[in-house]
This record gives sequence, structure tokens and C-alpha cells, in this order.
Amino acid sequence: MKRLPKGNKKLLNAWAFYDWANSVYSLVIASTIFPIFYGALTIVKNEQEEIISDTVHFMGFQFNNDSLISYVTALAFLMVAIMSPFLSGIADYVGNKKNFLKFFCYLGSISCIGLFWFNLEELWFGLTCYFFALVGFWASLVFYNSYLPDIAFPEQQDKVSAKGFSMGYIGSVVLLILCLVMIMKYEWFGFEGKGFPTRLSFVLTGLWWMGFSQITYYYLPKGNKKQKLTNDILFNGFRELKKIWHSLQHNPQLKKYLRAFFVYSMAVQTVMLIATYFGIEEVNWSGQDATTGLIVSILLIQLVAILGATITSRISARLGNITTLIIVNIIWIGICVYAFFVKTPFQFYIAAGLVGLVMGGIQTLSRSTYSKMIPEGTIDTASFFSFYDVSEKIGIVIGMVLYGLVAEVFGSIRFSILFLTGFFLIGVILLMRVPREHLEPKEETA
Repeated sequence: MKRLPKGNKKLLNAWAFYDWANSVYSLVIASTIFPIFYGALTIVKNEQEEIISDTVHFMGFQFNNDSLISYVTALAFLMVAIMSPFLSGIADYVGNKKNFLKFFCYLGSISCIGLFWFNLEELWFGLTCYFFALVGFWASLVFYNSYLPDIAFPEQQDKVSAKGFSMGYIGSVVLLILCLVMIMKYEWFGFEGKGFPTRLSFVLTGLWWMGFSQITYYYLPKGNKKQKLTNDILFNGFRELKKIWHSLQHNPQLKKYLRAFFVYSMAVQTVMLIATYFGIEEVNWSGQDATTGLIVSILLIQLVAILGATITSRISARLGNITTLIIVNIIWIGICVYAFFVKTPFQFYIAAGLVGLVMGGIQTLSRSTYSKMIPEGTIDTASFFSFYDVSEKIGIVIGMVLYGLVAEVFGSIRFSILFLTGFFLIGVILLMRVPREHLEPKEETA
């Protein structure tokens, strides 16, 4: 096919369509159906729906089920954090980055399909599929995001990026609803129970991701630059991170903000990743269908997150970014304390709504605050955001490991949630030390 020119509408739509393809991983595998499936598989309950055992045997050791999945998640994010600078260098200099995008897409989607065979007898295989599905998703985003300046002019980039986000949200919700109907109304499809359609959801996720991405691949160019891959290029991403690290020594505002962000983001990302696991183990769903309740909760979080981002943006326009972030972190502390006492589905729905309200707000405001602190006239802003993303991934690794250790020691996720309040509190203290220049709202002049 003839290469479409930069800014072409068909090319922009094809790029955004990859969000439609890959976002099903985030919702079906990372947030809803797989966590519910994993909990059902690894938790033994009595007739009163009380947990008798949540211990998993793996590689000759005994793990709390939540601790095990958190360690695997942390290991996967650690691999992504280490790979990202390599991949960024490759994406910037090598002309066949479409092949790299395809590789990680297929790695992730095939791994999702492999989850169909997830069982306790061959646990190593299932956890390996979970591991590479996560790696494939996040690594593919490095190349996907790097295409944006190649296919869109600066004035088009915000709009097409937002379009991708919207398409991803719609596509993932469509597949989730289809899977939910298939699971809850399994008799309509001739299934004997919920087990097979639940596993089939993983296959559909992989096929959806792999299949719809072909539209993106059909229109995207191979890449703009064609240079031989050398050690100099391969390690360029690390050199850029090192350069940003040294520049922070001369930018106390950005340095202090990154310290605060690293601490509170660690807690935010951990809460988001474990929310469904908390609902499975700590909420008494007696008389109600846990699967439906948990999926409704995740959808509630996603819907409210959009509202939360809007509200937070308006508050920051009046009070300033740092003050608003302090307020949001204090709200997070309250949510974690409240979650410690959550036992009923209704209480869990309230917690989900509150999480959604501050989740969208803290993510969007954190990134925009960071953007405002980047020195004016900076040409290579991509390196600054690469540093930001790697910091966030390393924070996730530390957060998930600490969460797993606390759950292992106390045998309950409740104490892990309560433990995370300390990071939000430290985040508030560190944010109070961040200089406010260029971050306070401008006073209106008469």
C-alpha cells in the first residue's frame, strides 16, 4: 500500500485504533475478569462463604495468593522499567519499529490466549502467560506512542491522542460487557457453567487485541529513520535518563516534585492494581453475585474517573496544582482508612466511587504538573517524560512488593491498604516542600 502522508485523517484514525485493540487487556486481564478468576481458583471457602485457605503452592514454596500475583506483577513491571530505555532508543533510531510494535503486541495477545489453560497444577505456565501479557502490553506502548510525532503534526497530536483514549475506553467496555453476558448467562450459549466462558474471555481478549491491531499495521509506516542498530543507539535511552537526572540537580522545584510523585504514585498505582483482589477476598458477597458486583465496581471507577479528572482540573485552576495535589492525597488517605473497614458490597461500591473520583484526578494533574515544571525552551521533552514513566514503573515495583510482603505477614489485604496510607502521608509532606512558582493560578486583573 502507498504510504499515507503525515496528518492524513485515515492514518491518524488507524493509529488511534490501536487503543481500541489493546485496551481490552487493561480492563479484562489487569482489572476485572482475570483477577476474579484468579481469586476463585486460589481461594477455598466453606458453605458460609468464609475463606478457609488462600495459600498457593508454587515452586516448592507457599505463598499468600495475593502476595504471589503481586510479586509476579512487580517482576513484570521491573522488566518493563529496565527495557523501556532500550526500547525508546530503538524506537527513535531504527526504521522498522512497526515490527517491534507487532512483536510485543503478539507476545501480549498470545499470552492472553494462553491464560485459557491457567490452572493450579501447571501454575508456572499460567503465571508466565500473565507475566508476558503485561510485558507485551506496556512494551508495545513505547513504540505506539513514538509514532505520534511521525504521523501527526503538533496541532493534531492532542486531538488524536484523546481520540485514541476514547476509542480504547469504548472498545474495552464493549468486550467486557460481551464477556460478562457470556459468563453470567452461560446457558444461553450452551455452556455448562461459568468456568469455560470465563477462560474463553481470555482468548477473546487476545484475539481482539491481535485482530483489530491489523488495521493499525495496514496503514502505519515502517518508521521514518533507517539506521543500523548499534550499541550507541541501543544505550541512548539510558544516556538520556542520566542527562535528565543530572539536570534535576539544577532544578530544585522539579527535583522535589519528583520525590513526592514517586512516593504517592507508588501507593496510587498499587491500590489500582489490587482493587479487584481486595473485593474478592475482603468483601462478603453472600446472597449477591461477586463477579457482577466486581465488574460493576470497575466500570464505576472508570466512569467516575472521567468526572474526577474534570473536577480536579477546575479545582487546580482556582487553588493551584500543588495545593490540589495535597488535597487529593489527603482524600486518598481517607479512602485507605475507610477501605480497612469495608465489608459489604454497598460499602465497596462507595469505596470504588471515591477511588474513581480521585484516580482520574491525581493521574492527569500529576502529569500536567510535571509538564509545567519542564524548563521552558526544552526541545527534547520526550526524554523528560521517559524519566517520568520509568520512575512511575519503579514505584509500581516497590509498591507491589511491599503490598505482597505486608499481605504475607498479616494474611490480609486490609493491612496492606492501611500500610499504603503512610506513603500518601509522606507524599503530602513532600508536596508541601515543593516551590509553587508557575503553578499557582493567575489572578484576574480588572
